[in-house]
Amino acid sequence: MLGVNDSKGEGKGIFPGRVVWSHAPGAATWNETDGFWFDDRWNNQEKCDWLVRKSLIELTGQKNEKAAWNALFTFFNKAHHKTGGYKTGEKIAIKINGNNSYSHENSEEINVSPHMLLSLLRSLVNQGKVPQNMITVAEPSRFITDNVYLKCSKEFPNVIYVDHDGGAGRTKATYVEKAIPYSADNGQVAQGLATSFIEADYIINMALLKGHVGQGVTLCGKNWYGATSIHSDWRKNFHNNFNQDRNGKPKYIIFVDFMGHKDLGGKTMLYLIDGLYGSEKVNGKPSGKWKMAPFNGNWPNSLLASQDPVAIDAVGLDFLSSEWPAMADIDYADTYLIEAATIPNSPSGTKYDPEQDGSFLNHSLGVMEHWNNAKDKKYSRNFGKKEGIELVRVEE
Repeated sequence: MLGVNDSKGEGKGIFPGRVVWSHAPGAATWNETDGFWFDDRWNNQEKCDWLVRKSLIELTGQKNEKAAWNALFTFFNKAHHKTGGYKTGEKIAIKINGNNSYSHENSEEINVSPHMLLSLLRSLVNQGKVPQNMITVAEPSRFITDNVYLKCSKEFPNVIYVDHDGGAGRTKATYVEKAIPYSADNGQVAQGLATSFIEADYIINMALLKGHVGQGVTLCGKNWYGATSIHSDWRKNFHNNFNQDRNGKPKYIIFVDFMGHKDLGGKTMLYLIDGLYGSEKVNGKPSGKWKMAPFNGNWPNSLLASQDPVAIDAVGLDFLSSEWPAMADIDYADTYLIEAATIPNSPSGTKYDPEQDGSFLNHSLGVMEHWNNAKDKKYSRNFGKKEGIELVRVEE
């Protein structure tokens, strides 16, 4: 693992390396015993709206949501040799995390927050002025459960909701096979990508703040795995090159291919980590209220936002590892972030070419470092340096 404030790579975004952490105490108030964590009585929709709104404004330096969305679209288009903001007819895909869903029936396990997703849709449609029918909410490898679908489709019926099986208002996922052959031999790991992302002009990666046995964490980088043509039963899928070396030896990690692929990370205009509840473990109910300040025995009630795929996962990793330093497989969980940040000179020596078309990735995918400590939560740019991560904290 990297040392404290030892930054690697190049920051991305309007403000390079900026990660916004918005905190709204009282947004999530589940008592851990009564009902489900996602029940309306335990979640304040107005506070979730605030989390999205403030995150976008602080991320872009604009005065309101409408201007923030225009700034995000314009910045993305300029980086892709296009001009202007969002244009009529362009498609946006939102990759959510429903990893712990098994059918359309509600699961008590932690998945995407229906309230946070609704807030994102409200902002994108009402302030970003993107037509509903140009937006796809996608969880191709799993299911969009009723608590998510019914809440969001009631307000936004013309948004397209894509999941593994389709039906009951959802659209069944389709795939383009061999769209991601990877930079290395990953055995029988799925190589198809969901059509929703192949056809999208822009993508929003909306991950969860939680741990994961094997990889240590599951944030934006791993959220991409659900966009591939895997089986809805995780036991039937292959996970080659997902895990870091247990002794810290540099190695190729498959997540970097996701982050650098032209139809995944290459199309992503915004990265979000839903930290309304957060969890130490990959499955089960949210695994308990957080002890660290400023949460102090409450749920984290947070949203992380960035244009930098490496920086946002670095911050998410710091939050998780500081709250649960003994969580499963957390040692060297930053391997994929170091690899992504230091392209084309990744420590493993891997030449990343996720499309296997001979066009190797030749630039850093973002900036990686660890904060100074869990109390101050400061990164290099917070100390006035011209490189590294800048964590912008916003309190309601």
